[in-house]
Amino acid sequence: MTSGFPPVPHGTAAAAGIDLAGRTAMVTGAGSGIGRACASALAAAGAHVHVVDVDGAAARSAAESIGGRAHVVDLARAGAIEELPAELDILVNNAGIQHVAPLAEFPPDRFALMQRVMVHAPFLLIRRAMPYMSARGWGRIVNISSVHGLRASAFKAGYVTAKHALEGLSKVAAVEGAPHGVTSNCVNPGYVRTPLVERQIEAQAAAHGIDAGQVVSDVLLSRSAVKRLIEPEEVAAAVLWLCGPHTGYVTGASIPLDGGWTAA
Repeated sequence: MTSGFPPVPHGTAAAAGIDLAGRTAMVTGAGSGIGRACASALAAAGAHVHVVDVDGAAARSAAESIGGRAHVVDLARAGAIEELPAELDILVNNAGIQHVAPLAEFPPDRFALMQRVMVHAPFLLIRRAMPYMSARGWGRIVNISSVHGLRASAFKAGYVTAKHALEGLSKVAAVEGAPHGVTSNCVNPGYVRTPLVERQIEAQAAAHGIDAGQVVSDVLLSRSAVKRLIEPEEVAAAVLWLCGPHTGYVTGASIPLDGGWTAA
């Protein structure tokens, strides 16, 4: 199913007046999907980008494509954060994992793992990066949350809990960073066309005996007014805008890219 929405071209950053030359950025989960699109958009605007991913081949491929530096790191592992740079102007917390099960059957170890990757790791990364940003009087923290950071769905206890916690963490960073020129915001997409979601579509189609298009419109997007998946490049465009010259007053916000899901 095609989106009908073109990817963000490399010249978009320049056309939007966003110049990040001399800035250093880090994007977690940047080997594919949203993270890779964010890394590409930031690099196109002139930033030097650290590409972080647990998948070594994906991290190296993404970094090579944008002239960045790859870091093969499992963010759930104790001490992993210490292996990453702290001298950052821009931090994009994107890495995430999903598990779907009823609460009574949700594996506690899986729940704990999701919190380590999507809450504890962003906390540690922000904690390391904020002193450098504050000392320079400029910083941008962008947390890739979700519509599930604002709303709940059944069978997603781990994910919904983690994203709601990330929302709170982002707001605390916004309040503490404001006197020092550091902003912190969440971007809240609905279902994004990523490899993870594409696999969900295939599984749902097989389970329900319907085609992939019906899965998108009738299952995944049942609460969305816009009946298509959002593209990673659209999310990256919002992230890039938050790192630009006209958003210093935008902090502590949660920006829905949800096709009208939260409007209904």
